[in-house]
Parts: sequence; C-alpha cells; structure tokens
Amino acid sequence: MARYTAAVCRLCRREGMKLYLKGDRCYTDKCAINKRNMAPGQHGTSRKKLSNYGIQLREKQKAKRFYGVLETQFRNYFEMADHQKGITGENLLRILESRLDNVVYRMGLAASRAQARQLVVHGHFMVNGRKVDIPSYLVKVGDEIIVSERSKGLPKFKAQIEEAKGNAPEWLSVDVENLRGKVVSMPSREDIDLPISENLIVELYSK
Repeated sequence: MARYTAAVCRLCRREGMKLYLKGDRCYTDKCAINKRNMAPGQHGTSRKKLSNYGIQLREKQKAKRFYGVLETQFRNYFEMADHQKGITGENLLRILESRLDNVVYRMGLAASRAQARQLVVHGHFMVNGRKVDIPSYLVKVGDEIIVSERSKGLPKFKAQIEEAKGNAPEWLSVDVENLRGKVVSMPSREDIDLPISENLIVELYSK
C-alpha cells in the first residue's frame, strides 16, 4: 500500500496554502505557511507565472494532497468518475469524500486525514459490523461506521469526542458519544468545503 512518507509541510508550502495535513499543528504559529510561506527548494522565493497547464496541474496536485492519494489511484478515481452519470468533476470529489479514512475524519474522530488513515489501518473501525482496515474502502449510503469495542476506551478517541460534537457534515449522521456514524446520503458539491476547482482537473485529464 503506497503512501507519501516525506515531510508534509513542504506540500503546503509548494501549493502556497494550508492543506491541514498535520491536524492541530496547522492552527498554531508552528505551521510552515506561517513561518516560511514560499515554495520549498533553492528557487522557492522566485515563483513564476504559471501556464494554463501549470494551473491545472497544481489543482490536481492540491486535490491529491488534501486526500492523501498518489497519482495512480487518483487517476483510477478519475476514470471511475468519468464513467458515472453526472458531472465528472463532482463525481470525482464525491468518490474521494467517500473513502473510509476521509469519512472517519469527517466524523470528527481524527484530527487529520493522515491520522484517520493510520487509525483505519490499525483496525480500529468496523463497517456494517465487519472490521475494515483499508483506508481507500469506499462507503455507500446506509453504511454504518463504528469504533470497535476494544478501541472505544483509547485516550485518542476520548480526546476527540468534544472536538467532534456538531462538526459533522449533513451527509453523515454521527453519534459522537457512542463513536459511531452512518452515511445517510452521498455528499453534494455544496457539502465539500475544500478549495478545489475540479473543472481544472477534468480539463487536465481530458487532454
């Protein structure tokens, strides 16, 4: 299972914006964007005007980094979205939102998608009564996501309960006290609050 293992703060600096990849740290003065708001590398201070292709590429990279997905998997998601009915860009974001690690994050049971991914890999969650340890597992309407009984007493979940209250999106029904949630609908474009211009990604892959 491939994943990005290098420093993540440089990704935020490369995109020139906070991607919130390190959870609570991103809201403090220690955030790399607050300290060094420039692209990484020796030429980071000299940002050049991007071509149309460069703008499209940056949008794709930004989306990949928000969700913690590498190129091959992202391309597969795009092809899946392209074969679905509806608007391809919105389908793509909907697929990314329905990843189990993202759903755990949206439920408020992890401080970041990276932490959610780790919790899923370590087997702390069950979907419809069965343990699922695959972060890329795509949930469906009606799926119930529960923290396993053996994991409910862990301090990391107890600490998240207060943070999670009232913060779940409308397409999820979350019972924070009992550490469970249910997918009541698939997210609409209005439910996805990330600054992504999905039409630029579609234009990039359509060339």
